[in-house]
Amino acid sequence: MLITFKSHAAQDLIMMKDLAITLLGIIGKHLGERGVITVEELPRAIQKLEAAVTDARRDHPAGTAVEGKSGVDEDEEEPLHLGQRAYPFLDMLRASQREGTNVLWGV
Repeated sequence: MLITFKSHAAQDLIMMKDLAITLLGIIGKHLGERGVITVEELPRAIQKLEAAVTDARRDHPAGTAVEGKSGVDEDEEEPLHLGQRAYPFLDMLRASQREGTNVLWGV
């Protein structure tokens, strides 16, 4: 299932339900049929999400693959970590904060 986040400050952001649940959980929100992150909630939401990305980066730093590792398909990509998956949402939150507008979903 796909969830669409909307803000007057950014283009619509579509993401998988599982990722939306994770990101909203980090900022203290629950994925309901409809929801809002208000302008007043944006600074704290951005702070919480940035902290989670920093923690994820610490736990899974880039470039940890062992060189010369045999049996690894070179075309196989590493799964995206939280930081990579959260950046579009963070960008939307930051733009919304700059513009003073809410972020909505389910509308």
